[in-house]
Amino acid sequence: MTAASPVDRSRLPPLGPVPPFALPAITKSALANGLRVWTARHAVVPMTGLLLLVRRGSSADPAGREGLSAITADMLDEGVGSRSAIDIHQELSRLGAQLDTDVGSDAMLLGLTTLSRFTARALALLAEIAVSPALREDDFLRVRQQRLNRLIQLRDMPGALAERAFAKLLYGDSPYGHTPLGNEASLRAVTIDDVRAFHTQALRPEDTTLVAVGDCDHETIRSLAAQAFGGWAAGGDAVPALSDVVRQPPRLNIVPRPGAAQSELRIGHVGVARSTPDYHALVAANMVLGGQYVSRINLNLRQERGITYGARSAFEFRRSAGPFVLSVSVDKASTALAVSESIREIAEIRGARPVSADELAVGVAALTRGYAKNFETFDQVARAVAQLSLFDLPDSFYSEFVPRIEALTPADVSSAAARYLDPSRLTTVIVGDVDAASQEFARLDLGAPNLVAPDSI
Repeated sequence: MTAASPVDRSRLPPLGPVPPFALPAITKSALANGLRVWTARHAVVPMTGLLLLVRRGSSADPAGREGLSAITADMLDEGVGSRSAIDIHQELSRLGAQLDTDVGSDAMLLGLTTLSRFTARALALLAEIAVSPALREDDFLRVRQQRLNRLIQLRDMPGALAERAFAKLLYGDSPYGHTPLGNEASLRAVTIDDVRAFHTQALRPEDTTLVAVGDCDHETIRSLAAQAFGGWAAGGDAVPALSDVVRQPPRLNIVPRPGAAQSELRIGHVGVARSTPDYHALVAANMVLGGQYVSRINLNLRQERGITYGARSAFEFRRSAGPFVLSVSVDKASTALAVSESIREIAEIRGARPVSADELAVGVAALTRGYAKNFETFDQVARAVAQLSLFDLPDSFYSEFVPRIEALTPADVSSAAARYLDPSRLTTVIVGDVDAASQEFARLDLGAPNLVAPDSI
């Protein structure tokens, strides 16, 4: 019997090349009313995923009616014609279908999955829900109260308070200055007439893409879409386009939570739009800075100092300039230390301690080694295709992602960080016990703290 070769367990095994990845081919057409129909065949199981992408999200909410887009989306499956919400969901059950709605800053998504043999019926029902909802006042009053109750619950959630305060401080009254849920004052002001008007104005065929992925073919889906959506016509004026925001909020902001054992922190500034040519370099830079467990910020605050269970940073890419944000929760006694160390890490990656070849290699591996796992199911593929539509990306984007990430150099990544991260513009939000850490704030050199009342956000 031949003796086994010794194994050196002190070294990781060498990595092989990342296998090439290609998204299923996308076939595109458009109906006469402007509705785009995109399909991709992914016939692993006899199911089809239908995704309706409307390029209007919470950024389209009118001033004083923040939360209108999200409550409109909630109202869509509350009934169609004389049928109630119960009737609609019974129909979905008979099709073995599941309906999901989601509203982000830039888009509203309606997703429905079903067995492929029910695609025609499912697509017809999806069209009814999106185009011809009943929008009854009694349903609206119930849904609005549910959302108001949710806002009350969020008052006791430090993370939610931090997110809401951070968005408000960074963007003010501009379209990105609120979360999709809105606030209590704006929701109480919303009426069913507002919902009906917004539905007419925001849900327009020329701003919508129907994505179908699964066991389906394009011509069948296009024919079914023409039957279901062909009579849909735009009504009212379109929602105005976004514009970038230039403002400098106070650098240190505190949302008081007397007696809180921990501080919830958000540190960042307005970043860059998804259309930036430096997208890949910024994704890689963030992996080194705060995008994974072995990132600089997490190793500093968790591994070295032991003051948090985890810290993360991200560029939130949107159609207009989205935020760069660092998120971390720390023991209240370590609040000032966490802020100063976080700002130091952001400053140093710009040049004082540029990205090293080893750091970049680890970040690239994290981005590329499991990349294909993001497209295993037809739902994942459908959402990926929807991203191409939302951000006007080329069909080749996903197949080019790994090669473009692997081609980056440390200089590319450090240069992008230097261009898009600016310590002098960073805004810090602390949700926590003001008195417990007030003596430390002076050392941060961020100016006098700006107190933010929880009920003002």
